[in-house]
Amino acid sequence: MRQFFKYLFASMLGFILGGILLFFIIIGIVSSVVSSMDKDKKTELNKSSVLYLDFQRMIQDRASNNPLENLSLTDFSTETNIGLNTVLENIKKAKTDNNIKGIFIELTTINSGIASVEEIRNALLDFKQSGKPIICYSEGYSQKSYYLASAANKVYLNPQGGMDFKGLSSEIMFFKGLLEKADVEPQVIRHGRYKSAVEPFILDKMSVDNRAQTKSFIQNIWNSLVNNIAVSRNISKEELNRIADNIAIREPEDAVKYKLVDKLVYKDEVLEELKVLTGKTKKDDKPELITLKKYNTVPGSEKKSLKDDQIAVIYASGEIESGEGTNNKIGSETVSKAIREARLNDKIKAIVLRVNSPGGSALASEVIWREADLANKVKPVVVSMGDVAASGGYYISSASRKIFASPNTITGSIGVFGVLFNTQKLLTNKLGITTDTVKTNRMSDFASFTRPLTGEEKQIIQQSVEKIYDVFTKRVADNRKIKQSDVDSIGQGRVWSGIEAKEIGLIDEFGGLNDAIAAAAKMANAEKYRIVELPKQKDPFKELMSEVMNDAETKYLEYKLGDEAKYFNKLSHLLKMQGIQARMPYDFDLY
Repeated sequence: MRQFFKYLFASMLGFILGGILLFFIIIGIVSSVVSSMDKDKKTELNKSSVLYLDFQRMIQDRASNNPLENLSLTDFSTETNIGLNTVLENIKKAKTDNNIKGIFIELTTINSGIASVEEIRNALLDFKQSGKPIICYSEGYSQKSYYLASAANKVYLNPQGGMDFKGLSSEIMFFKGLLEKADVEPQVIRHGRYKSAVEPFILDKMSVDNRAQTKSFIQNIWNSLVNNIAVSRNISKEELNRIADNIAIREPEDAVKYKLVDKLVYKDEVLEELKVLTGKTKKDDKPELITLKKYNTVPGSEKKSLKDDQIAVIYASGEIESGEGTNNKIGSETVSKAIREARLNDKIKAIVLRVNSPGGSALASEVIWREADLANKVKPVVVSMGDVAASGGYYISSASRKIFASPNTITGSIGVFGVLFNTQKLLTNKLGITTDTVKTNRMSDFASFTRPLTGEEKQIIQQSVEKIYDVFTKRVADNRKIKQSDVDSIGQGRVWSGIEAKEIGLIDEFGGLNDAIAAAAKMANAEKYRIVELPKQKDPFKELMSEVMNDAETKYLEYKLGDEAKYFNKLSHLLKMQGIQARMPYDFDLY
């Protein structure tokens, strides 16, 4: 009887806790839906306002319309990411909006890639042509956030704040020693002397080739940043590099001394300046600041008609995989279907493929390439590269008439590889597990992870890798109108910066998403057009439980591992890869 009541009360407790969890999920859903409904309301703009930009949240090429996407399992709050398309559109709108008197940017970090920062910075420089001021303030600038801030008319720093200005570096983590201790043997098949995605498994430091390519592209990116800062701040490139070499910005006063910022001020002083800019004179008045979220609901002066031609902007963001995709994963089925729909729609006169991807499955890349190639035969296809469009990302980009990229875009990496892990010693020596096999044919257990590859198996996989590489380089050669041998010479898995890519003919022009759209419209002779964004975003309610579980797993890992969680996630992802891969040699962040 005691056991009966024990299980009864345990079941009742589980039911109650489940009900409480469900209640809070419903509350989160309702609040998210109400928040999303607010987006449809039109905001009445004060006749003297300042657009307020804050880039604390992650910047994606296109933000999700799913109000539940970032539902936190811990406090059931939601926080939508920022769409780069929204940022660019609203800065452009503010330029000609007579009610907007300037832009105020509050910066510490900016959660995006350096090429996306470049696009926002260029939009700000274009805004400055209106004669309206841009004021930037921060309690502490990272190198990326300062690069954006340097485009402002006035750059302010908190008197007790700081600034990071020391140049760029790239650090790679190697797992060879870990695998050796675990008695796991990585078996690598690749084509491309620079295809170094597998190096963390087989080496304990960078190869000579990998070090050379990494040094080359980060140096090009740094040179680009320094050149643009030099122009905006009227400081020589030599002086900026001297400042970085010596870490000369050690105290806030140093930032003023070396002219990287204009003045040390507190935020209340900046707000007083903004009050004057918005015509507020009374002591208790506040400056009229309008957030990006609210300004996005303010109608623009440019009227669009349903009769106008359409330009389809198709977003391909994340790693490339077979099947259905998400906002952060390129699914071959999802993206190829979107391209096909755009090709068959007579109202759509041109396609802009926005690619932000380190690559992934070679087969999935081929599926997307096929649809892009078919579309390009009947209407202009223009590619806009984001922060990275490498390997499989370049594969799908090659089927276009013109490629735009930032000088700071990472691209190229034309090469393929495969990696299989032999866990025989791990199972036997560490875990005491043995295996035995029964098979119907000689090769039925082909590429088993419980034993080493045979010479014949390695040869079969190598042949597959070589064939895919040959197809890859032929695709690029045919679409770029260059010899396949020339593609091979600049391929070999090597990574290039946008600057280098333009010099060797892998891209056509420097520019962002808006430049690509303008070029596509010109090719299609579309004077008046409106933008149609594809793929259509999914029903948010269908993704709720998946999102909640992902959030719970992420939070737990971050709680247990802290900053090291990102390394665990990367290793875990690499171990799950299937099939021949066409992807970047490694992930990297620039700060």
